[in-house]
Amino acid sequence: MGSVGLLYVGAVLFLNGMMLLGRVDARSAAPLNIFVGGLQVITPTYLIFTANGDADTILAASGLYLFGFTYLYVAFNLLAGTDGTGLGYFSLFVAVCAVVYSYLNFTRFNDNAFGVIWLYWAFLWALFFVVLGLGVESLSRYTGAVAAIQGWLTGAIPAFLLLTGNWVDHTNTAAIVLAVAAVVLFGLGYPLFRGSTPSPTPAQSPTVSTAG
Repeated sequence: MGSVGLLYVGAVLFLNGMMLLGRVDARSAAPLNIFVGGLQVITPTYLIFTANGDADTILAASGLYLFGFTYLYVAFNLLAGTDGTGLGYFSLFVAVCAVVYSYLNFTRFNDNAFGVIWLYWAFLWALFFVVLGLGVESLSRYTGAVAAIQGWLTGAIPAFLLLTGNWVDHTNTAAIVLAVAAVVLFGLGYPLFRGSTPSPTPAQSPTVSTAG
């Protein structure tokens, strides 16, 4: 079930990235955030209740709530038009937790690839904090580009590999590829996507609609 949820995390990250880039109207992104947010709350709850007390299963499932609550928070902000600072500071909490989950994947779960993927998410949610919590709107387009790319690299592609039985963990190859891709794509993307989304409408304002 976690792999299915990961696929739709990729979808919502891509959509929200397009929203920050000014390609998607903010309110039209709310339904998918509700659908995926709900899925990312139901899925870990199911995994925890059926874990039979297995500590590793519960630990792995616990991280999914960080994303489920983020997407539901985003949807509420979009539909209610509320200020985005609360979501921004929640994103800071998520970013710090993501670093911890990354460490656990490297050490406890021996899955280096997902260790790197959690660092991807820590970076993205840290950007959400900077844009929303600190109000640095000049990074909104860059954050959108990072989110859209991560939708594929950390969501859709790993999910399809997991669902088809082709994901190979416990090796360094995928981790190295992901780490190099992050440096190249996000490093080159910064000068290309600097600046806030041009002429946002109230429904598209990054301070209201940033999503992870």
